[in-house]
Amino acid sequence: METENKRPTHPTVPLATQVLLVRPARFGANPETAATNGFQQEVPPGAADQVQQKALDEFNQFLLKLWASRIDAVVLDDVEDPATPDAVFPNNWISFHKGGKVVLYPMLSPTRRLERHPQLFTQLQEEHGLTFTQVIDLTSFENEGKFLEGTGSLVLDRQHRIAYACLSERTHVEPLQAFCEQLDYRPIVFHAFDGNGLPIYHTNVILSIGADFALVCLEAIPDEEEQGLLLEALVDTGKEILDLTLAQVKKMAGNMLQVRNKAGEPVLVMSDKGYKALRKDQFEDLNHRTKIMRSDLRTIEAHGGGSARCMLAEIYR
Repeated sequence: METENKRPTHPTVPLATQVLLVRPARFGANPETAATNGFQQEVPPGAADQVQQKALDEFNQFLLKLWASRIDAVVLDDVEDPATPDAVFPNNWISFHKGGKVVLYPMLSPTRRLERHPQLFTQLQEEHGLTFTQVIDLTSFENEGKFLEGTGSLVLDRQHRIAYACLSERTHVEPLQAFCEQLDYRPIVFHAFDGNGLPIYHTNVILSIGADFALVCLEAIPDEEEQGLLLEALVDTGKEILDLTLAQVKKMAGNMLQVRNKAGEPVLVMSDKGYKALRKDQFEDLNHRTKIMRSDLRTIEAHGGGSARCMLAEIYR
């Protein structure tokens, strides 16, 4: 389905050239996150081992496809004890920034906070050569009941220093302001809701920003002023708007990430489910702009409530 059209490379746009993934050891549906994640489904009784194996198979196939697309992927193995069913989504607890800066984030679920294993930092430094010049630790906001779940809560335009965030029980203004002050970002804040009127739990399920495009679900943002400010920022920064429907969002069409592979080519990473939810005109537009990589993540999506973008933490060396 992919054409041979010459695609722009946008070499000056700061797309990540490396990504971090965490191979799951105890994947499952976390009951602590279910109340705020409308995408998440329970694991049937007695099926925990089967679901873990399916998730592991999907993870390994996803990784192979990243490598086949010449994407530099760093892999860490989750530990079995303590059990962290959402460890496959590392982008919620850590983000990497140019100059060796690292941010640690406050998360709503106590179980998810256990994902911040000290040994993972050691592996990144000793086995993968990452150097941390500054660790910006926002986790103290957990003591105040205020949260900001990494690049789930934040969709960052790193070129123009804009942090887009839809407020929810997992995304609060105070830690957002702290992030923006310490890393020199401008916040664009709005409220977004699903088809049942419930708050969208993470910004990155309704917004994905590429080098010259933005996939966004305007239908989810009922406030006209907030929608206008979001659109203004996207247009002013040169993004072509591809408007998603709530039905497409439900199929993970908004949960995508564009990175740059070892050949310097932009690649948009998504799940099969998200890929199939795109309209023909949307696919053709994206295919003209970027290479596309997709993988079957149905188990991870169903029981984890996240998709391809959530599985990737961008690394900027």
